[in-house]
Amino acid sequence: MIHSIEPHRNRCLLYNQGLMPYLEAHRWQRSLLNERIHNPSLDDVLILLEHPPVYTLGQGANSDFLKFDIDKSPYDVHRVERGGEVTYHCPGQLVGYPILNLQSYCKDLHWYLRQLEEVIIRVLAVYGLQGERVPAFTGVWLEGRKVAAIGIKVSRWITMHGFALNVCPDMTGFERIVPCGISDKPVGSLAEWIPAITCQEIRFYVAQSFAEVFGVELVESQPQGFFQCE
Repeated sequence: MIHSIEPHRNRCLLYNQGLMPYLEAHRWQRSLLNERIHNPSLDDVLILLEHPPVYTLGQGANSDFLKFDIDKSPYDVHRVERGGEVTYHCPGQLVGYPILNLQSYCKDLHWYLRQLEEVIIRVLAVYGLQGERVPAFTGVWLEGRKVAAIGIKVSRWITMHGFALNVCPDMTGFERIVPCGISDKPVGSLAEWIPAITCQEIRFYVAQSFAEVFGVELVESQPQGFFQCE
């Protein structure tokens, strides 16, 4: 009898978190990334969480895409090292931060961005929705409305930052910016198509799709220790 051998699957720690301040999550990502730069054999990570209302700008982002004065802003605003323009996070938006060693997958950033889009497209397909890519832009659209934004940073082929899927957020925060610097393509949320949808419900499908697309074994885990780090 011939036994088929299962291909090796990378372990990926899944951290299902709740509402977390942006800077706290950012410190956590940097800590995980630095650990893996120094020890590439550590397990990959997928963090799923939500943020309180916050605006973030990529490292080369144009502040003209903000409709308020960044120096006199009543809002929480941070410029970070990811690519891309300005975006908005808030409760009801599910954010995913993969910390992956691309040397174990494919050392190609365009490939990685397309894989992240594929994760979201498969999640939408669960609900009978057809997610689409738009040439020359990164992200996922539904019937012309952008429902998922993607922005990444890669150091020594270790990834950080990731994707943000508008599930059921208060969309008014997007009115204060030109989201992702794209003025002629509106943003949308899944609640427009599925009124009762929640972030809690969709987490399972995001994790499942991520495991399928990247071929990893997800291991539900709890973070330890980093929250005390400054």
